Amino acid sequence: MTRLHDDAAGNTAADGSDAPEDSVDADFDELLEPAGEDGRTAGDTAIAPADETAPRAGWRARWARVFHGNRALWIVALIAVASLVAGLVVGRFVISPADAAASAEAPAPGLITVPVDFGQLSNDVTIRGEVGYADATEVTLDTTSLSGPAIVTGRVPAPGVEFGPLAIALEIAGRPVIVLPGDLPAYRTIRFGMSGPDVVQFKQAMAAVGIDAGDPASDVFDAAAAQAVTALYGLVGYAPPPAPEGSADAVQGASEGVSAAQQSLAAANDELARAGAGASAVALREADNQIARVQRELDAARVLDPADPLLVADLEDQLALAKLQRAEVAEPADTRGQRAAVDAAREQVSRAQEALSRAREEALPFLPSSEILYLSALPRRVDAVTAARGSILQGAAMTVSGASLELTGSAAEADAKLLEVGGEASFELPDGATHRAVIAEIVPGEDGSARWTIGFTPDPLAPEQVQQLQGANVRVSIPVGATQGDVLFVPLAAVTAGPGGESRVEVVDGDPRDGDRAETRLVVVETGLAADGSVEVRPVDGGIEEGDLVVVGR
Repeated sequence: MTRLHDDAAGNTAADGSDAPEDSVDADFDELLEPAGEDGRTAGDTAIAPADETAPRAGWRARWARVFHGNRALWIVALIAVASLVAGLVVGRFVISPADAAASAEAPAPGLITVPVDFGQLSNDVTIRGEVGYADATEVTLDTTSLSGPAIVTGRVPAPGVEFGPLAIALEIAGRPVIVLPGDLPAYRTIRFGMSGPDVVQFKQAMAAVGIDAGDPASDVFDAAAAQAVTALYGLVGYAPPPAPEGSADAVQGASEGVSAAQQSLAAANDELARAGAGASAVALREADNQIARVQRELDAARVLDPADPLLVADLEDQLALAKLQRAEVAEPADTRGQRAAVDAAREQVSRAQEALSRAREEALPFLPSSEILYLSALPRRVDAVTAARGSILQGAAMTVSGASLELTGSAAEADAKLLEVGGEASFELPDGATHRAVIAEIVPGEDGSARWTIGFTPDPLAPEQVQQLQGANVRVSIPVGATQGDVLFVPLAAVTAGPGGESRVEVVDGDPRDGDRAETRLVVVETGLAADGSVEVRPVDGGIEEGDLVVVGR
């Protein structure tokens, strides 16, 4: 059986032999020593007698083999144990901020405050708007007045070109298509003597470009309007439309006819003058002399003694005849035939002059419908061109639109009724900056539930901005109420009613975190414009400044 005994130091060994504590430690160290070829450590060889230490030596060798054969495993196990111990220690003594806050006592409630702001306060209507060129229109030309095919020969514009008054939109069959301001299309060729609203439009267009075309209120295409056509083509650098074939010969022939008729009239007038002049002075003198001679003879016959009654009677008869002859010679001649000849000559002259007028009218400049393009709201921008040089024009030649950008949006009826034409607005540019616009039109919806259309005219934009904005959808802000300059304003929640119905705000002079213990004061104010949850305030009793803290809640 195992023996227990006390060593000199009072320690007890339980292995059947007397061994001090240091020997146990030495034995453990020996377990870590490398084993010899027979599996025993050097310690085993040194201290164990063959009869009593053999079992102990085997036990030590086995543990030595366990430790040395699994050294990496034992190191990992030691590290794991150390990590477990460290985790327990950290979990026990280290506390996260969230856990600390959760375990801490709740702080005393403070005052909810906001600072007083200073600036312009406005109440805005905000809508979305589309940016684009307005009033896109397809351009078609009336080519029925052309004698041949409508071949595009030149002056084809590029997209982006702007048309103003007197611009050349195209060249067809060598002839220009002149742009003029107007709403009606050129639907017919206008010639002398025609009348209608298109004539009035032409005269008004001429007045707009500085050409006198006669009375703009008259709807008749007269000689003044025809001469304006010549002036128009001179301004654009083209010859006026050629007169119809044979018109010059017709004018010359009519002019010769007038000359011949006038000569005939002159001859008839001369004949009438001669016929109407009466007897000559010689004939009258001869008739007077005949009366005088017979009168003398009669006087002489009457004084004869004895008188010859037959002679006196004969001379009296001669005297009466002479007098009748004198009266006949003095009477005006019958010129009815000559007058009829003159009237016929005059009628011939009138007819000849009318023929000349017609010939000249037919030779006057005219306005071909194929050479005029009326466009409203000039200038206009070319968006797309379908006509090509050398091709026959068929259908629309191009598409044009307004030359300036237009901003169009829609708003609910309630919001739209807050707006007015001429009111200011702003919209965002691609770089985030704001740009001014003016309300140009407000078009009510078709019924009570439809949205109203709002049209805007933006301030001038740079070409690169126009290119960026074309077709963009932008946010538009329209102020419907604004303060006159910068004002003090606070949240609506900061304004309370006093016992007398007055408005007031509570200003914090102390630390808001002190809650109800914080030092505050009530300031009576007058309120102004309210917008976006804020309201303008003006102190009446007490002082308030920008940056002061006002209470909005507790």
